Amino acid sequence: MSTLTFLVYFSSISFLFFGISCFTTEHMKTEFIRYGLTSYLKLVGALQILGAIGLLAGYYYEPILAISSAIGLAVLMIFGYGVRRKIKDNFIQSAPSFIYAVFNIYLAYALYALNY
Repeated sequence: MSTLTFLVYFSSISFLFFGISCFTTEHMKTEFIRYGLTSYLKLVGALQILGAIGLLAGYYYEPILAISSAIGLAVLMIFGYGVRRKIKDNFIQSAPSFIYAVFNIYLAYALYALNY
């Protein structure tokens, strides 16, 4: 398995987990209450699931879908980072969203460089 394949799987599985947890766990509900974004919980969960599926499916079938999905997930995480900073979370608390944003920007770039 190549490093890029591993990273695509890692991101896809992570976002599938996060997306599904938006629909199934009290922890995510509590977090979105803390963020002041309760009405966006299911939308964010759905976007994470769609991004994860698009990234994985696009990797194998349509590179532009994978690239678009990685960019979409990165944008979602940039907004997540912004929300966490706005509510005064410290950098350590905000770091996962920042790291996933950078990670998915890298994936988009690597997938683009590989295919175009």
